[in-house]
Amino acid sequence: MTKIKFYNTLSHKKEFFKPLKDRKVGLYTCGPTVYFYAHIGNLRTYLFEDILKRVLEYNGYKVKHVMNITDVGHLTSDADTGEDKLEKGARKERKSVWEIADFYTKQFKEDLKALNIKKPDVWIRATKTIKQQIDLIKILESKGFTYRINDGIYFDSSKIKGYNQLLCKKKANLKAGARVKMVKGKKHPTDFALWKFSPKGKKRQMEWDSPWQKGFPGWHTECVVMSIKELGIPFDIHCGGIDHIPIHHTNEIAQAKAAYGKMLARYWLHGEFLVLEKARMGKSEGNIITLNDLTKRGFLPLAFRYLCLMAHYRSKLTFSWQSLKAAQNSLNNFYKKALEFKSAIATGKNTLYRDKISKSNKYKKEFLTEINDDLNMPKALALAWKVIEDKTCPKREKYRILLDFDKVFGLGINSLKMGKIPDKIKKLVQKREKYRKEKKWEKADLIRKEIEKTGYKIEDTKNGPKVAKISYF
Repeated sequence: MTKIKFYNTLSHKKEFFKPLKDRKVGLYTCGPTVYFYAHIGNLRTYLFEDILKRVLEYNGYKVKHVMNITDVGHLTSDADTGEDKLEKGARKERKSVWEIADFYTKQFKEDLKALNIKKPDVWIRATKTIKQQIDLIKILESKGFTYRINDGIYFDSSKIKGYNQLLCKKKANLKAGARVKMVKGKKHPTDFALWKFSPKGKKRQMEWDSPWQKGFPGWHTECVVMSIKELGIPFDIHCGGIDHIPIHHTNEIAQAKAAYGKMLARYWLHGEFLVLEKARMGKSEGNIITLNDLTKRGFLPLAFRYLCLMAHYRSKLTFSWQSLKAAQNSLNNFYKKALEFKSAIATGKNTLYRDKISKSNKYKKEFLTEINDDLNMPKALALAWKVIEDKTCPKREKYRILLDFDKVFGLGINSLKMGKIPDKIKKLVQKREKYRKEKKWEKADLIRKEIEKTGYKIEDTKNGPKVAKISYF
């Protein structure tokens, strides 16, 4: 079997993957901060992580996938200043923070479902682990890694050797731990808040008693606690967006090392940005597009999934409506071919195909080579089209191969079905057949084009014309 290779941000190179436990993988993926809708830049990261999970499963691994929900502690500034995003969102929408968190968590899960992203095995919310986060901070305090200033308890990053090890020297634009401005009293720019005190004279909706003062946890502590709680330390793979490298994931590693003397995870995988008009897409940049925005324009959510498959997860992906339209057209053609091949299983004869097993195995071996080379989806997708265009491979076998590939692609081929044909379309088909018998080819072709404009596909066979419309789910 082809061994899996991943680009490990920790070592800044591709490495063969070897889990801690045979055939079992512990996977932690940083989840959303649920104060607003996820944008498609966020969703690209979750799609890459879904592909990763599917590739591991395709290789026969049993994956325990944990994802957190950040419902407290994520401030509007990486400089440990500003308001908690949940508190700000609640005030803006005139709801409680709990209502905001519940609503956007539900919306996020609906987006995942629409994109055919597999659910994690464990959902875990930051507000459900406050005690464990306080316990971690107490350990850090007992070992001399913390100090107190006016607004909270901070981690002293200067006491960790190799604090910047996630940061590749080539990524000069990403300064590890760099902040927009310094909080008064902080010893070093890269120090970060472990526990923030509730502002004097102002009651927060989310605040808890602690050994230091009433307040709430910093953002970077939650993932350390939640990942270790479910997966132990170290665990196999930790994932997130590339923006997590210089601050969030760097600070997770620092806390784990300081508290337990161990690396939090052995492999760190990061997805690149989705780019919109030469700028990163983000809520703070004010240039977000949601999945709902795509569907309002008539695009299938899975067209966005297909678009993401066309680029490697470690490469920037430039989004445009034109590129999404091209992706949807390609996906529609992909579906049409798959449905055509599926129909051949039910209607075709059991013709002898001596090489079908070896041919199928050859394609599957090639597929495994591509997906195991750091999740090379563009090459894997190109291989799928090679199967589609292979004239020496029977349609029934093509369908079985594509169905197998789709365990990783997640495009829902197994859910494709024929739609009901309206009487209007049936009459056009009959009219076209009449012209064909009269050898009026130009008129027949015009009617074919008219039929296809309505989203139906017509195919001429020995048994007469066949017409179908694909229903996607």
